[in-house]
Amino acid sequence: MLIPAQIRAARALLSWSQAELAEASGVALQSIKNIETGKTDPRLSTATALMRALEKAGVVFLTDGESVNGGPGVRLAKR
Repeated sequence: MLIPAQIRAARALLSWSQAELAEASGVALQSIKNIETGKTDPRLSTATALMRALEKAGVVFLTDGESVNGGPGVRLAKR
C-alpha cells in the first residue's frame, strides 16, 4: 500500500515538485496534492501510475519490515 509520506519522500529524493510527478505519471496535479495531504486515498490505477513513474526515476519502495524502523519507506536504487 502506497502512503502519502512515501510519495513525499520519494519526490524529495528525486528533487521533484508535485508538478514534475504529475507530468511523469500522467496523474492530475490536484489529485497528487489531495493524496499527499491525505484528503483522498488513491485509486489502485492512480497509485500504480505514481509508483511506476517514481520507480522509473530510481526510487525503491520498501514495505513493512524492509526499512530500519519496520514501517514502509523509500530509498534510491543503487546505480
